[in-house]
Amino acid sequence: MKLRWILLLLGYGAWAQPAIDWNAQKHEILEHYRDLIQIDSRAGKETKVVEYIRRVLEAEGIASKTFAMNSARANLVARLKGNGSKRPLLILAHTDVVGVQAEKWPVEPFSATMKDGYVWGRGALDDKPILAANLMVMLLLKRNHVPLDRDVIFLAESGEEADTEGVGINYMVREHYDEIDAEYSLTEGGGATIENGKVVTMNIGTAEKVPARVRLVATGKSGHGSVPRLDNALVHLGDAVAKVGRWQTPMRLNDTTRAYFEKLATISSADKAARYNALLNPKTADAAQRYLRENEPQFYSMLRTSVVPTMLSAGVGPNVIPSQAEATLDIRALPDEDITKFYAEMTKIINDPEVAIVPLPATRPSSPASRLDTEMYRVLEQVSKRMYDGVTILPNMSTGASDKAQLRAKGQQSYGIGPATTRQDSANFGAHSDVERLAEPSIYPFVEFVWNAVNEVAASKK
Repeated sequence: MKLRWILLLLGYGAWAQPAIDWNAQKHEILEHYRDLIQIDSRAGKETKVVEYIRRVLEAEGIASKTFAMNSARANLVARLKGNGSKRPLLILAHTDVVGVQAEKWPVEPFSATMKDGYVWGRGALDDKPILAANLMVMLLLKRNHVPLDRDVIFLAESGEEADTEGVGINYMVREHYDEIDAEYSLTEGGGATIENGKVVTMNIGTAEKVPARVRLVATGKSGHGSVPRLDNALVHLGDAVAKVGRWQTPMRLNDTTRAYFEKLATISSADKAARYNALLNPKTADAAQRYLRENEPQFYSMLRTSVVPTMLSAGVGPNVIPSQAEATLDIRALPDEDITKFYAEMTKIINDPEVAIVPLPATRPSSPASRLDTEMYRVLEQVSKRMYDGVTILPNMSTGASDKAQLRAKGQQSYGIGPATTRQDSANFGAHSDVERLAEPSIYPFVEFVWNAVNEVAASKK
């Protein structure tokens, strides 16, 4: 098997892709990217993006279909046919963006203003770069008459950020899965990190935690605030919230997180490397976990099912003891977590019969991690190494959630990718930040990255 993959990858290196003059493509890439940002596609306005994409595709002779549960929130599917010798590849991106507080922006949020070497605007990172890259790949495949072993399917989907109606991926999977059925899919959920002007790591999203939110509901007797009561619902709720907030849930590594920390250790300073390696040994993991909990909470969360109190609700007045008090817990479960058993263990931690755990409706299905031994993953590794000398590839489990979950639940091997950013930009101007921006020079190599990955996994090699 190992020899087969080596020969296959050598074949990729020998196969000549269509020659693309990437400098000549920059104008069009930037035009589509900025046009997409300039469309205000907050929830309920996604069809405007679909109309733009449909016009661009039709001008190149690429047919598309729209599917809508809500006419203002349509989804678009376009397909370039292959010879059928391999199962399809799905490239997808969501068209919606999160809300804005315009007073916090130095520019108009949907202007796609070019300033200080950046493109500014809501969606500049989440998810218009991937949408623009997928659009460009479809155009270039068509223009260059690339013969395909696989169908390449492009899905522009609504409602990833806010889909209380189920208009986006849930609708497409439930009602029109035959239109997007594929062996592999590529979408958001990864990206490269830039240090000192050089790409040093490439995160490929292979797994994500599963939202499993609950409400804690404490009950007691109501009364006047001047009379203390032992059965005060707020007191019971406060104790329960404190207990689950301090609870160190069990650590458990999976293939993705084990590989992530193993590889991260190889490029980290000596003290960090020792800490990351310590996580891999049950005898030394406890001390490393304690450090991460205090200093690197993102990594701490990757190791376990996490429980975070996020909302409180109780009372009608300052002098009234409420008969009921509620807290919302944002639980993010590991992909293989038995959530029923987890809730039972949480009940033991709370240890209070006056506090009930009420699961909230699931927003995404539980789904297995995508494998690290597939053709698609190996192609992503190879393209990364070819484009970015010395880069370290890190399979990544997101602590958040995306629409890859629904696709993985259907059996697709789904991987997350994204443009390169600095850590500072990711922290201060990233997805869902008050202000969003992407360095203009990052969009061009990202389109090239997607093009290379799609070609190497889908194009005919003969």
